Amino acid sequence: MALQCGIVGLPNVGKSTLFNALSSAKAEAANFPFCTIEPNVGVISVPDERLEILEALVNPKRVLPTVIEIVDIAGLVKGASKGEGLGNKFLANIREVDAIIHVIRCFDDPNIVHVAGGVDPMFDKEVIDTELQLKDLESVDKKIQKVEKMAKTGDAKAKKELAALKIYQENLHKGVNARALDLTADERKAAADLQLLTEKPVIYVANVDEDSVHDGNKYVAALKEGVKDENAEVILISASIESQIAELDDEEKALFLEEYGLKESGLNKLIKASYHILNLITYFTAGVQEVRAWTIIKGWKAPQAAGVIHTDFERGFIKAEVIKIDDYQKYKTELACREAGKISIEGKEYIVHDGDVMHFRFNV
Repeated sequence: MALQCGIVGLPNVGKSTLFNALSSAKAEAANFPFCTIEPNVGVISVPDERLEILEALVNPKRVLPTVIEIVDIAGLVKGASKGEGLGNKFLANIREVDAIIHVIRCFDDPNIVHVAGGVDPMFDKEVIDTELQLKDLESVDKKIQKVEKMAKTGDAKAKKELAALKIYQENLHKGVNARALDLTADERKAAADLQLLTEKPVIYVANVDEDSVHDGNKYVAALKEGVKDENAEVILISASIESQIAELDDEEKALFLEEYGLKESGLNKLIKASYHILNLITYFTAGVQEVRAWTIIKGWKAPQAAGVIHTDFERGFIKAEVIKIDDYQKYKTELACREAGKISIEGKEYIVHDGDVMHFRFNV
């Protein structure tokens, strides 16, 4: 699974600076709107100390971490839902990502222009929310027109679908994001084909100055208060600090973080938040050719997990041999794990756990 997150935000909030710091791709960062015209895509390797453990135990020819694709999407302005600025392009790009990283400016700097004339996190949030809600409302209204015709014929399924769509319609009119609605799985299915923009999980990144990276500031407090009822994450990152970290090697990074009193980089916080909000876990395959991390959705069964390696693995699944990473670390080798009874043979109903080391048997 190639997890893809889109970085969004009003012009000049620091999103392209953050993208440059986090990603292997480099977007132009400039003090004017729309310096990012086409979406820039960067690939971030997901750091995982368990890969280092397996590498030391197995001594493979190569180690492949799982990755996250970060898409830096052009800045949004009021009126985007009607095509203002780069609105249509922005909305098309954001529809394709798994999660939204919404960068919100939470720092003062007289040298950096703010489109609203002053720093106001909730203004920034609401501008983008409103544009996404208007676009979603347009999609919902169109589908209601189609479903209403079927419902009038007495179609029971269409009636249920129409009732669910009207819940979306009513709340979007009130300025409520789709992800904040308390709906059943069946009700959400009514709008699943619409790929609603406000249904997507969101991580709010409060871009703060260096002095506020630990405890935040009045802007962060306002943001947290404003999103407390949403199913969203809020993390503090200083794009300025991340830009400096990006230029350092691993040893220098550790010293730099220690100097700032930080336990981990903003990149690590962002990755953890992405995995948490999307309900993702990692399992591993380990052999002399390669040690590799694989990302799956929590709750997936063994055949589904095998399918991310190759569809043939899922189709022809027979069984999975599973070693817990802690057991592998304790007993050092696969043979020793087997002799200690620490390799389990699992079938199609086995639910994969985070950190499982797996070997699949399948029919071609």
